[in-house]
Amino acid sequence: MINLCNDGGVYTITMTSDGNTICPDWQQQMLAILDQVETDCGEDTALVITGENKFFNNGLNLDAVKKLNESDNKEFIRNLLEICRRILILPFPTVAAINGHAFAGGAFLAMSVDYRIMREDRGWICLSEVDVGVPINKPMMDILSAKLPPATVRDAVLTGKRYTADEAIAAGFVDSKAASEVLLDKALELATTLASKESGIFKELKQTLYKDLT
Repeated sequence: MINLCNDGGVYTITMTSDGNTICPDWQQQMLAILDQVETDCGEDTALVITGENKFFNNGLNLDAVKKLNESDNKEFIRNLLEICRRILILPFPTVAAINGHAFAGGAFLAMSVDYRIMREDRGWICLSEVDVGVPINKPMMDILSAKLPPATVRDAVLTGKRYTADEAIAAGFVDSKAASEVLLDKALELATTLASKESGIFKELKQTLYKDLT
């Protein structure tokens, strides 16, 4: 479901299978991976998050979520927020290589990293909650407000607009675009460059930058 590899301190998380959707098992695996990379990190550490095939991450697995009882649903919501919070303040640079669709929870996952590079020729980033009747709680809305211009937050949340790479760059969702065959290489290159900065400072800077979100 989620693969992790390490190349000289630069970790790559690749989300795979079943449309790359978020279910309780996915959450537990992601939390375990974040524990591992944070425990093992040292100098020159960085993290790239990507998906597989046409999806970066397609949001919540609604079929699985609908089967949760009230207690498990509350835990599911807490875990999703915890994953985004953990990624926000990881003590090293993070980059998303958005290889395909990033919808709803997948878009929030992408927004939690430091930098985003999107495939240039296909795929959308979209907050589709308005179309599927899923609320966005305040902590998740705060992430959007910290990362995006106010007009983009309004339009993305209230219209469910699907942003192409060029539109996403203009709106502030992503930082740049790349062809599919070099997307991951570009993300790894950026992550490696950022990892060469002063060792140990990223944690302090990011905790200060996102202090109102954590």
